[in-house]
Amino acid sequence: MPIHPSAIVNPSARIADSVEIGPFCVVGAGVEIAARTHLMAHVYLEGPTWIGEDNLLFPYSTIGVASQDMKYKGERAETRIGNRNKIREFITIHRGTQGGGGVTSIGDDNLLMAYVHIAHDARIENRTIMANGVTIGGHVTVGEWAVIGAFTGVHQFCRIGRHAMIGGYSVVTQDVLPFSMTVSERPIKVFGANKTGLERRDFSSATIDSLHKTFRLLTQSGLNTSQAVERIRSEVPACPEVDELLAFIQTSERGVIK
Repeated sequence: MPIHPSAIVNPSARIADSVEIGPFCVVGAGVEIAARTHLMAHVYLEGPTWIGEDNLLFPYSTIGVASQDMKYKGERAETRIGNRNKIREFITIHRGTQGGGGVTSIGDDNLLMAYVHIAHDARIENRTIMANGVTIGGHVTVGEWAVIGAFTGVHQFCRIGRHAMIGGYSVVTQDVLPFSMTVSERPIKVFGANKTGLERRDFSSATIDSLHKTFRLLTQSGLNTSQAVERIRSEVPACPEVDELLAFIQTSERGVIK
């Protein structure tokens, strides 16, 4: 295992033989790192933290430290990171809290750009992109393939739906609909389906058309949400993606951005 002489690795850390640990990294007790993950330099890890295979952690990232939640009293909580993630410079990822389930989790194949902050008990699914300076509050859920633009702030307990795209400098205080393109424009609002992203991921034209009709009824019909949902059920051709969007609305606790 290549460990730079200046790195500090706690003897209780469990590290695969193919892991590379660069200069001035600190790996604390209770940290487990799987095969071929590379800590470039000045990376700081506290346990209990589990990091999967083939991750690349750039300089000055900090993972697994105590949350900034004032209710946190030092109880055991974890950080779990999947495989093939790119975690860029100066990223902070805080471990969970007892009140939020005790785990902050990140899935596979995510790109977290410089200065991203992920707070306690957040759950980031697979293949997301967070641009520079994105701030994810506590208990936030980000669905797979979501793209969040630079310097966007997401309020605690919000949900970001799958395949959503959020424009830069947005302020998110309610749930973001799956498959939507959403951006702050005094106030934040939906601009329709994330057509380009959906086409790139091989969604059918029929599915994209159904989503377009769904978003038009939600955002341009003048109907309230309940009325729009009824119209969608009766007028829009059924497909799993529209069903998912409607279920997302019905399960929202903070309300959805329209």
